[in-house]
Amino acid sequence: MNIKLIFQLSLFGLAMAIATVFWIPLNYEPFFWLVIFFICAYLIAKKCFEKYFLNGFLVSLVNCIWITAAHLILFHNYIIHHPRVAKMMIKMPMHRSPRLLMLVAGPIIGILSGILLGLFSFMASRMIRKKLTMIDK
Repeated sequence: MNIKLIFQLSLFGLAMAIATVFWIPLNYEPFFWLVIFFICAYLIAKKCFEKYFLNGFLVSLVNCIWITAAHLILFHNYIIHHPRVAKMMIKMPMHRSPRLLMLVAGPIIGILSGILLGLFSFMASRMIRKKLTMIDK
């Protein structure tokens, strides 16, 4: 496990946390995450020598902490810039406590995205290792 790399890659999550509050609309957010996941998976595959899935998974868990914290701290700004999210929250089970809803949903999303980034990292490691062995031969 590469704790330094996990922290460094999680800074993408901190940047996205702030960017999603103020600038990035909800419908464009998945495209940004996809690019970030590809970059992270590549760097994990390149810099780590084992536990690729775990490194990717942990990057997303740290991302989840950054994002949840930023969205909770900047809640009013987030809701102002994301009226669709505000409407969705009204229909959710904990609609009377939207911050609590974010606090519960954040880790769930972090775990799901962690599984995805972990798989991306594992697949990237296979492609990069295969490429390196072909170069060595």
